[in-house]
Order: sequence, then structure tokens, then C-alpha cells
Amino acid sequence: MSNSQSAVATDRAYWVQTMLRIAEPVLRALASRQLRATMPVECKKEEQRAFTHLEAFGRTLVGMAPWLETPALDAEEEQLRQAYGKLAREAMDAATDPESPDFLNFAHGMQPIVDTAFLAHAILRAPNTLWHSLDPRVQKNLAAAMKTSRTRKPGFNNWLLFAAMTETALGVMGEDWDHMRVDFALKQHEQWYLGDGMYGDGVDYHADYYNSFVIQPMMVDIIEHVHELYADWGKMRENILKRAQRYAAVQERMISPEGTFPAIGRSLAYRFGAFQALAQTSQRRELPIGVQPAQVRGALTAVIRRLIEAPGTFDEGGWLRIGLCGHQPELGEPYISTGSLYLCSAVFLPLGLAANDAFWQGADVPWTSQQVWSGQTVAIDKALYE
Repeated sequence: MSNSQSAVATDRAYWVQTMLRIAEPVLRALASRQLRATMPVECKKEEQRAFTHLEAFGRTLVGMAPWLETPALDAEEEQLRQAYGKLAREAMDAATDPESPDFLNFAHGMQPIVDTAFLAHAILRAPNTLWHSLDPRVQKNLAAAMKTSRTRKPGFNNWLLFAAMTETALGVMGEDWDHMRVDFALKQHEQWYLGDGMYGDGVDYHADYYNSFVIQPMMVDIIEHVHELYADWGKMRENILKRAQRYAAVQERMISPEGTFPAIGRSLAYRFGAFQALAQTSQRRELPIGVQPAQVRGALTAVIRRLIEAPGTFDEGGWLRIGLCGHQPELGEPYISTGSLYLCSAVFLPLGLAANDAFWQGADVPWTSQQVWSGQTVAIDKALYE
């Protein structure tokens, strides 16, 4: 194996190891029906304790799902994938069984609208592992739990996509689903599109990462599952995908040569979940012209290392702590709790690409900011016009 091949193999192994380091405490405790009993909860508002466990579960799986769904070429990695797939299904049983001590809160309060959707998104990304492979009893419990999120109205902002995502997943699961919830979210976000690959979060522009945390990834995966059902939905698909591609180009350029990025906007405690949109576009093999998969691999690896290795990121039990770079509890908004932090898993979507994919192959390539700040020749950045 050449030095470049060895480095690439090490990158993938590091991603898998880091993803499982984050996910292990959540899935192991929930599969054992001990999540409520053992998970420490750091929060500013006590009422968040009622929601934090579903947050941890849904957000852990939303990033792991493509890896769980894709057989690995390496025998050791495949053994891990199968073991964690089984663990995830056991956790799904514990989370949705009304008799379980860890029966999670889907039905009460507003926050479960959000985290039912993240769990639903994980099912879209791994339908065989997280739906078809479930026992029929667990399937019934899961569908019933998800439907209880319908009893409250989401906010008039990115939350519309949470309702739409849950309905889209229910449709994939063969359950009754509300086409109007999906239509409203898609059409309203079309109205909120601001230009150059950026949506408003509701009627306003927000200088934050919600186009990546929620909006672009959910728009893309919803439209991919429903665009053939209605002509007007079909007409939306091309622009949604083009916007996501442009936003991915912007995200790649935001990563500094050192693997840092602008600490702007709310929910910074989601750490490298801020790059879900870039990760998803990579996993879909839809990176913009001029952006090589290997440079994105390098950029995201640098971000992951920069944040996950900061002292204080984990507590002594291996659970994430509030912060962006280490333990920074002051960065936790009132809605943030320990469970919220697991949206960081969304950076790991490219692990759904096989180890022989271009993303994981080839020598390291400098990402855009490394090229710029070392004086190399760099392509001009261009806005997206429709």
C-alpha cells in the first residue's frame, strides 16, 4: 500500500472510530433500556430533560444511517456495521415500546416535532436497516409513535420541514401520510428562497448554519422521495438540487486551512453537524465542478479532528458536553441539552460511500482555503442564478 493509500485508509478508519465513539453510549444505553437511568443531562432549562433522550437517539442515527445501510468492503468494518445495525434496532424497540422504561417522548411538547423528524430522516437514509429489518411489532410501535407528533403545529420557519420529513418517512414505511404537510413545507420554502443557494429560516435571513443543520438536507431528501407523485413537485426538484450543490460549494470554502470555520449564529454546540449539507452533497456524488471529493474529505477530516480532539469535548463516561471547541456551556442556548449535541453525527454521511469510492480514494488534495492562502492558482467563485 502506498503512502497516499495508507493515509486515505487511515482517514476512513478515523471517521468510523470517531462516529462510533460518539454513538456508542447512546445506542448501548438505549438498547439496554438504561438511557434515562444513565445518560447525564446538561441543560439550562429543566424542561429540556423531557426531550433530550429522543434528541440523542434521532440525531445519532441521522448521521450514522448511510453507513449502517451500506455493506463495507473491509471485513472488520462490516462486522462493526452489522453489530451497530443490530444495536440500533434494539434501541428502536426500546424507544417505541410503550412498556419500556425508555419509551421516548414523541407526544408531549413542541421539541419532539423536531426529533421525530430526525429519526424519520434516518429511516429515509437507511430503510432496510432501520425499517424493513425491524420486527413487525416494532414497526407498528414506531409508526404509532411517529404519528403522535401530528398533534401539535410546527413553527412557521424551518420547522415546517420537520412535519414534512415525518410524513415522507411514513409514506416510505407504507403508512398513511399527509401530502399537504409536505406540499406546504416545499412551497413555503420556495417562497423563502433568497438566492445564491440560500434559504431564509422563515421570512428572515439568519446568518447561521440552519441551511445545513436542517433546510437543504431535508429539502433534498424529501423531494427525492416525492417528486414523481405530482407534476409541480417534479418541477421543483432541479432547482432544489442546484441550490444544495451551490450551498455545498460555499460550505467547502468556509473551512479554513486549519480546519476551523466561522463561529456564527445559533446552535454552534452541534459542532461539525454544521457541515451536513456538504457531507450530504458528497455522499450523493453531486459536488460542484472544480471541487474534488478528496479535498472535501481532507477539509471535513480537519474539522472533525479540530473539534473532537479538543479537551473537554467528552465527559468521563464518554458523553458529549456542550460546546463547539471543548466544553463551553455558555454556547448552549435554552433549547440545548446533552441530547441536542448528537446532531454532530450528520458530518459522517460520506461513510455511506464504499471505501473504493472517489471520496475515499486518491492522495490528499488541498481544499480551497488551503489553496488560496498558500498562493496557489484558484478558480473564481461564481454565484448561482436561476
